[in-house]
Parts: sequence; structure tokens; C-alpha cells
Amino acid sequence: MNARFPAEVAATLKHAGWHPGRWQIRQAEAWADTLAAHDSPDGHRHSVFPAAVEAWAEFGGIGIDLAGAGENQARTPFIIDPLRGLHQPRTLADLGRALDSPVAPLGEENGGLGLLAIDALGRVYSLDHSGEWYLGQNVDHAVTTLVMGTAPERLRTAAHPL
Repeated sequence: MNARFPAEVAATLKHAGWHPGRWQIRQAEAWADTLAAHDSPDGHRHSVFPAAVEAWAEFGGIGIDLAGAGENQARTPFIIDPLRGLHQPRTLADLGRALDSPVAPLGEENGGLGLLAIDALGRVYSLDHSGEWYLGQNVDHAVTTLVMGTAPERLRTAAHPL
């Protein structure tokens, strides 16, 4: 695991039940079916695509209970469970339009204060009351960012680049 993740991240993941080769595809497919069938009152639908299903299969159900100082900011607990975003299809659709890529729920951060999302290219984001944050180019980088308490990059609009 050390080649894929820094030692601290690898140990944290192992403690949470993750291991190389973990693949819970039946659970991931069940989540995909639930999200695809969800009828939002405002008519928005969830996007389901291979990058999301693969992330759910490998990391789904993994909860990391962290607190305290990280490299750049406080670390917070998070869980990979796409149903934590079941009632957020509009929020995710809005982010997807801004990114020009479909976005699916990935989980939540800090007991629901942040929504984790993944786009069709596998990039991971966190959305909270203060904005949208880029956590990494894939789930590995995002998990590392969260576990290490590394500062994520804030997403900006073209109208407000600074």
C-alpha cells in the first residue's frame, strides 16, 4: 500500500477496513440503482457513470474518523457512501454544469456538513456552506487530502477567478 498511499494514509485506510483489491461491486451496483431510480421533487436526476461506480466498489462503506490538526487545516471525519447525497441531485447537477462534466455523490464529510462528489473523469470535490473544493484528480488523491488535512483548492467561476 505504501506505493499507492503515504504510510499514514495507508494505515488509516487499513484500520477502516480498506485493503488493496477491495471490490464491493454488488453494493456499488445497488447504490447505482437506488440513485438512478430516485425521483427528485424538482425533476433533477442523479448521474451514474463508471468512475463513480468504481469508486463506490473500492471505497464504499469506508468511514474515516479523524480529528485534530492536519498539514494545513483541521482533519474531519468522512465516509464514502453515495446515498449520503441521495437528496442532492440538483446541487450535483449545478456543479456538473459548472464543470461541464456529470457529477455523482461520493459520500459526506464532517457528519454531513460537506458533500463529497465525483465527476465522470474521477476528480473529487467537497461542497459545503463556504463553497466548492477540489480534493484531487482521483479518489486516491482525495482520500490523501482528507486524511492528511491538506488544504484543498477552492473552485472559482470565470467571473470571479481570484
